[in-house]
Amino acid sequence: MARPGTTRSLGSPSPPSRTGPLGQFPDSTPDWNNLQVLHRNTLLPRSDFFVYGNAEDALAYDPAKAKCLCLSGQWKFRLSPSPFEGPRDFWIAGFNASTWDDIAVPGMWQCQGFGRGPHYTNYRYPFPVDPPHVSYSHNECGRHITSFHIPNHYVGHQLRLRFEGVDSAFTVWLNGLYVGYSQGSRNPSEFDITALARVGDNECNETDKDTDKANVNILAVEVYQRCDGSYIEDQDQWWLSGIFRHVYLHAFPECHLEDLHIQPLLDDDYVDATLVVDLTMTGTIAETIPISVELVDAHGQCISLEIKYLDPSDTTTTHSHFKLRIVDPHKWTAESPYLYTLLVNIPGGVVPQRIGFRRVEIRDSVFRVNGNPVKLRGVNRHEHHPDAGRAVPYEFTEQDLLLMKRHNINAIRTSHYIQDPSLCDLADELGFWVLDECDLECHGFVSVGGDPAKFTSDNPDWEPSYLDRARQMVARDKNHPSVLIWSLGNESFYGRNHKAMHDLIQTLDPTRPVHYEGDWQTESVDMHSRMYLPVDGLLDFGRQKGAKLPLVLCEFAHAMGNGPGGVKEYIEAFYEYPLLMGGFVWEWANHGLRTKTPDGEEYMGYGGDFNDEPNDKNFVMDGLCFSDHTPSPGLVEYAKAIEPVQTLGLEANEVTIVNRYDFLTLDHLTCTYGIVAEGEDDAKTDMTQTNLEIPKGIKPHTKAVLRLPNLPSPPHKERESYLHLRFTLSQPTNWALAGRQVAWAQLQLSKPAPLPKPLLCPPPPGAVSITQDSPSTLSVTSASGSTTWGFNLPLGTLASLTRHGHQLLTAPFTIDLYRALTDNDRGGRFGKEWHQSRLHQTETHVQDVKWSSSSSSSSSTQRHGLHIQIRSKIAPPALSWAVDLVTTYHVRGDELHIALEAEPPPHASPLHSPTTFARIGFTAGVGGVAKVRWWGRGPGESYRDKKMSQAFGTWERSVDELFVDYEFPQEGGNRTDVRWVEFLGRPCGGHGCGPCGAAGNQGTGTPQLQRLLRARFGDLEGASFSASHYATADLDACEHPYELHGRRRNDTLVRLDWAHHGLGTGSCGPDTLPEYQLRADKGFTFALLLD
Repeated sequence: MARPGTTRSLGSPSPPSRTGPLGQFPDSTPDWNNLQVLHRNTLLPRSDFFVYGNAEDALAYDPAKAKCLCLSGQWKFRLSPSPFEGPRDFWIAGFNASTWDDIAVPGMWQCQGFGRGPHYTNYRYPFPVDPPHVSYSHNECGRHITSFHIPNHYVGHQLRLRFEGVDSAFTVWLNGLYVGYSQGSRNPSEFDITALARVGDNECNETDKDTDKANVNILAVEVYQRCDGSYIEDQDQWWLSGIFRHVYLHAFPECHLEDLHIQPLLDDDYVDATLVVDLTMTGTIAETIPISVELVDAHGQCISLEIKYLDPSDTTTTHSHFKLRIVDPHKWTAESPYLYTLLVNIPGGVVPQRIGFRRVEIRDSVFRVNGNPVKLRGVNRHEHHPDAGRAVPYEFTEQDLLLMKRHNINAIRTSHYIQDPSLCDLADELGFWVLDECDLECHGFVSVGGDPAKFTSDNPDWEPSYLDRARQMVARDKNHPSVLIWSLGNESFYGRNHKAMHDLIQTLDPTRPVHYEGDWQTESVDMHSRMYLPVDGLLDFGRQKGAKLPLVLCEFAHAMGNGPGGVKEYIEAFYEYPLLMGGFVWEWANHGLRTKTPDGEEYMGYGGDFNDEPNDKNFVMDGLCFSDHTPSPGLVEYAKAIEPVQTLGLEANEVTIVNRYDFLTLDHLTCTYGIVAEGEDDAKTDMTQTNLEIPKGIKPHTKAVLRLPNLPSPPHKERESYLHLRFTLSQPTNWALAGRQVAWAQLQLSKPAPLPKPLLCPPPPGAVSITQDSPSTLSVTSASGSTTWGFNLPLGTLASLTRHGHQLLTAPFTIDLYRALTDNDRGGRFGKEWHQSRLHQTETHVQDVKWSSSSSSSSSTQRHGLHIQIRSKIAPPALSWAVDLVTTYHVRGDELHIALEAEPPPHASPLHSPTTFARIGFTAGVGGVAKVRWWGRGPGESYRDKKMSQAFGTWERSVDELFVDYEFPQEGGNRTDVRWVEFLGRPCGGHGCGPCGAAGNQGTGTPQLQRLLRARFGDLEGASFSASHYATADLDACEHPYELHGRRRNDTLVRLDWAHHGLGTGSCGPDTLPEYQLRADKGFTFALLLD
């Protein structure tokens, strides 16, 4: 689009000059700095389609068989600091670019080593804010050149040069002649180059026909890092530049299809359909020509066919309207994505479009598809690749969506721009609900003062820019069944231009509702939308009466670092209240870019790692996947929360379940069950041994009962055990093989045993030996003589533990109330409060220590054991708050019973007293640990508000396997709901190893792992442990994994926690929910058994 008076002719050799003064810079306002110019010589936006030579090729739906050339590949490239510097005449015919660099197209030049490098800001503009102007000097300019041949059989076709995405604006020349200009980074731009292109040998003289010059077209593209459109492309991602999506040369027949709009309209009973097809044809019709539309099913069978004839006409544009009545077609849903293919046959070509019959509406204040209520279990997805930035290969996008399907995700918000066309193709095929969002965000205006909406959103001068982005979105994606909702963009405040966008969209496509979070008064939208709404606010909305519009959470559960915590509560609310549509977790994946330290160590970089200022550091690392798009523990937890079969409980031999699919029954699933019991070898016991019949025809969102023919008895009734159910696919799908688990559950059959009370147990044989080695140390040796505990009396710590003459401890057992901060701690109030209260600097200060016999005897050797009581305070420096503790150690035999008791603090808390603790437990260093075995939740990381994805079982992992190497170092690797944990090592393996003399593995000479230490929590709910080679202070101090790896310890830091504070989503959203907070205003009593 260009305002009147700004059109530049196709084929102009150079930009027109301005008359006036003798000298002027620039000689005219550059298009990229001119709000009056959005496009020059671009064709009208259209739906995304390819023309094929025949129906067979069209049904293959493979662009490689279409009438087009993909021009992507290695291009020549030269970067200049600004558009006014460097070889400005590079587009002239005959220019020699042989010495230029090579660059990959698609590609971002910053990711290929050019320019100032990647730049990350959350919303702050990385340039002076003076809309619509951008800097003349700080605006890198990438000049690209490539050459290509056009085959002879393209003669007589309209040739269209199509750029699927260029950031941020660009000018094009072909064969030394001007083609046009366009902006709108994530939107396609298409030019008619028929008059400029050299096709076959037509442009070659006799001497050139057998040389490389024959048939060659030279394409020159000048890409600008920034333009006026950059002000509305401020989308919380890397600022990157280049031709980052494919470039195509399309060959359309002379009389060709300009656009098509397909509307598969279901009737009010959602049974039969009317297929409405509107075609726009361009080209002079010299004689009557046939046009047909044919609907073909998934097996290639023709379902319906209609033919029309176009009579000769002098007009160059004609419209054809088709209406096909389809009886009971297969319906398209995200759970059953049945696709038909519509073949549009025109002289000289066939255009295929995959379509799905579905109807989206908001009826009775409920969001529905095909009449059924639908819950969006979604994610926000940016385009990201760890090496290529936004130039994401098709295979990488496909793996993203397969990973989503395998983790029960059913919806994608294209944050915050329409994405590569392949995304919607894959969503149609695999089955996703898509909230398609305009390439629009101007959040940065919030930081410059004044009314941020007045800069662009409520400024009439910017209306054409806003409308252009809405038009581009609808035009390209309107025929995709996966696209359910149009979105007007993100975080752009609200103004008249949003209203104009809404009105335009309604004229282009009235069949889909419109979303925009910034319109809180719902003036231009069809639903309420909120970001990071607390659970109680969500419940309040769900309970309200008389609401006309439903609510979607376009962003929730900010998945930054170790988290998100408290997801389950959101999902339960979505399903409890019909007004709630569901939501989209922020976000799918971290945006780290692969880079290296000066020493060559690879890591994922974030804001500031590329000398980019200003920056927002690791706020770009906030996804459910790591930067290489492998799942984080947060994705595993989200998958569990949104699994399609929920198990409610066990009554006698009946298991109650809920079908959380929106359309499917459970007939496609198989259920198996078995018993998981403490003491069994692993958590897989009998998991696939017994099938359990699922009743047929369980309707969506309804309960059902599974009947166990014989409820198996736990192998040991005195031990904790669970009925474990697995729900798996009975047949393969296009996203998973048969046998893939989609849901699981555990139902408790028997409870854990409590810790034994030492004085109620029979006394062990022999007697404990006590020695005070010095005024500051006390040694206690077990009756067997194999174990000696050493206590530091002034410090009040268990300072040493010797087994068979080998010292196990490398650091004493100390009471700890602090953990390394997570991103959610650091970004929320709790982490700030912990540091303000100096929780990380607390130490134990002994008041007195007393030891005595556990019986009435006063001899120095005690058969009933030894009782050591330590009264102490845990307190930080500089402040007056403290925790009064009584720690009791009871030594009996080779066991050490530990009890911890704290009084509640006084009502008048001193200044900077913490309201919560991070944890309550012991930290100790243990040498020689190779593996850890435990009974409790596992095998993965878990916390009190992020644990439902981890099953009870007996698990075993190495210390390194327990550690989660977050891309920004932080607390991680905890395992919760643990009843016991044992640390295994090799005998005689070095400092702190286990006892000598054990038999090795037969024939290998390798000593077997033996138990060095075991901790038992009994039936305490929420008990946790972690084991790693990294100190808390080091996790806090380091900002990259490579820094942390340099501080790796040889020993293992063991943390045994009675209680642990939840994670929450405080990095950008609600803090830890009250029920998961570890309150500091309450007393506590805990116990632990070491043996």
